[in-house]
Amino acid sequence: MLGTVKKTILAAALVSLGGTAAAQDTIKMGGLATLEGAFTVLGEDGMRGVKMALAEFDNMAGGKQIELVTGSSDASPDSAVRAARKLVEQDGVQVLIGPLSGSEGLAVKDYAKTQPNVTFLNGSSAAQDTTLREPAENFFRFSTDGAQWMAGLGEYVYNEKGYRKVAVLAEDYSFPYTQVFGFLEPFCRLGGEAPVDARFWVPIGNKDYSSVIAALPDDVDAIYVALGGADAVNFLTQYEQAGGQLPLVGGSITVDQSVLGSKGRTRDFVIGTPSAGPISDTWDNSAWNEFVAAYKEQFPDGFPSPSLFAHAYYINTKAALLGLEEVGGDLSDGGAKLREALSNLEFDTPTGKVSLDPRRNAIADIFLTEVVAGPDGNLVNKTISVTPQVSQTLGLSYEEFLEYGQVGRENPSCE
Repeated sequence: MLGTVKKTILAAALVSLGGTAAAQDTIKMGGLATLEGAFTVLGEDGMRGVKMALAEFDNMAGGKQIELVTGSSDASPDSAVRAARKLVEQDGVQVLIGPLSGSEGLAVKDYAKTQPNVTFLNGSSAAQDTTLREPAENFFRFSTDGAQWMAGLGEYVYNEKGYRKVAVLAEDYSFPYTQVFGFLEPFCRLGGEAPVDARFWVPIGNKDYSSVIAALPDDVDAIYVALGGADAVNFLTQYEQAGGQLPLVGGSITVDQSVLGSKGRTRDFVIGTPSAGPISDTWDNSAWNEFVAAYKEQFPDGFPSPSLFAHAYYINTKAALLGLEEVGGDLSDGGAKLREALSNLEFDTPTGKVSLDPRRNAIADIFLTEVVAGPDGNLVNKTISVTPQVSQTLGLSYEEFLEYGQVGRENPSCE
C-alpha cells in the first residue's frame, strides 16, 4: 500500500514538472487594441498587424512558443488600463503590445511603471508625452508619434498649396493635440495662421457635425482635419452633404485606409487631400510591396492596403520578437535582458530603418502623401516625398524641444 502511494506521488510530481517545463517553453504576449467603440475598425487592423508579425516568426521567438492573449478597449484611458491590468495580472502576459489611441498610451505608460517585470511595447498610440516626458523604463515605442507623422506637411501646404490661413477640426484629446502641433508648428513659423477661435474640438464618438460645419469660417483657405475611424467618416459624409467647398488637409488617420476603405460618396470628396504619416500606400519599395502582399494574402477581408495601425502594431510586435530572439526567450530576470536588447535594437521595416532614442521612442522615415484614385479604383495615399529618419524632437536637442511646452488646444498659438 505504501509503495502504491509513493508511486502515485512520484507520478504526480513528474506531471507537475512536465507542466512547468511546458509553461517555460511558452511566452504569453498580450495584444491590446480598440475592439469596441468608434475606433473598432482601427483596432481590428492593428491586431492584423500583430498576427502578421507572429506568422512571420511561426509564432516562435528564442525557441519559445508565443501564446497571444487579446485585450479590448474603447479608446478611453480607463478601459485601456483595465484591459492591460487583466492581461498582466490575471492572464499573466510577460510582454504586452498596445494600446492604440493617444490618451490610452499615456495611461498605459503610467500603469507600466507599476509592473517593472513586464515589458510594454506600444501599439499605435501616438501622443507625444507617452515617451517625451516622464517615460516608463519598460515602455518602448518603435512606432513614431503624431507630431513626427506630420513631418513635411506644414511646409508643403504653405509653400506648394499656397494656403495661408486654416481652420482646425480635431478630436479633443492628446493624439490630435500632438498632430495639430506637428502640422501647425512649421506652417505658422512660415507665416501661416490658424486662429484659436477657428479651432474646433469634438469628443471621440461625435456623430453630429452640423453645428461645427455651420460655424466654420469663410475666410480660410482650407480645413485641417484630425479625426479618425467613424468620426472621420461621419464628418466627411456630412460636410460633403452640406455642400462644403473648402479644401482639406488631412491628419494621418483622417485619410488612412481605415477611412479611405469605407464606402460612399465621400471617396471622391477627399481626392487631392494632402497628408503625412508613417506609411504611403504607393511607396515603391520591395519591402513595402512584400508587406502589402502578405497582408492581402493573410487578410482578404481587410482593407485594400494595410492601415497605419496594422503597420504600427506589426513593427512593435516584430521588435518584441527580435528582442526575444536575441535573449533566447529568457525572461527569468523579469525581462531585464529583453529590455536592454530592445533599447539597442535597430532593424529594417517595410518603411525603412527604425531605431530608438534615449527615451525609447522611434526614429524613422515619414511620408508626405496625397489622396488619389488607384488603378483598381480604390483610394490610396500617393507618395510625394519622404523625410528620412525623423526624431521625436524634430531635429532639435531635447532641451530645446521642451521649450515648446506641452501640446494642447492652443499650442502653438500661431500669433
